[in-house]
Amino acid sequence: MKDYQASPDLLQGRVILVTGAGRGIGRCAALAFAAHGATVILHGRNVAKLEAVYDEIEAAGGPQAAIFPLDLFSAEDKDYDAFAGGIRGQLGRLDGILHNAAHLETLHTLESHSLEQWQASMRVNLLAPFALTRACLPLLKAAPDASVVMTSETHGHAPAAYWGSFAVSKAGVETLVKLWAQELELYPNLRLNAIIPGPVQSPQRAWTHPGEAKESLPAAESLMPQYLYLMGSDSRGVSGQIVAC
Repeated sequence: MKDYQASPDLLQGRVILVTGAGRGIGRCAALAFAAHGATVILHGRNVAKLEAVYDEIEAAGGPQAAIFPLDLFSAEDKDYDAFAGGIRGQLGRLDGILHNAAHLETLHTLESHSLEQWQASMRVNLLAPFALTRACLPLLKAAPDASVVMTSETHGHAPAAYWGSFAVSKAGVETLVKLWAQELELYPNLRLNAIIPGPVQSPQRAWTHPGEAKESLPAAESLMPQYLYLMGSDSRGVSGQIVAC
């Protein structure tokens, strides 16, 4: 899949939401989706960072993006419903979601984790992808070809000590994808998969591995063939899969 060559118009006419689009993999994916014709909805908490990505898309000649900020730490059902309603009202359709927003506490033992830290990880990493997808399901079901891609992580797939609530929340994401793919089998136009990016140059990697030479890691842009494949129509029929880059 990493050798996949996306056609230039792979996502032409589609509207795709990218959460956590202000930096790292989310930013790269937003730029890649726009470069292949998508109107990208940029989600995040930091509007200034989203505006910078918006400007990058515009400078590259991509379709005009939209900015939809939402604080996933505090969002409730009504906020997600209003978010989906805003997409319907402003753009009229939704063809895909990349759930890329993440929250990672410092790495330490389970014994030293607080309930508040676990709640924060679960709200952003697991509850938000569930609640936002649920709110957007009517739009996704109505799309001719829709894809939801959730982001897992190496330690969610193969647990390791000290990764705590982050690993548990990402393991939950993988289970969520498999359950939802089964429940939506009657909608061949809609697929759900999870992607494990692996070690790449990103703000999150710099946070967890501060002494690592980032030049030894592949750039986030190197992952984009996999992201484009899962988001585009060439992956139609592929659902409930956990894809490791």
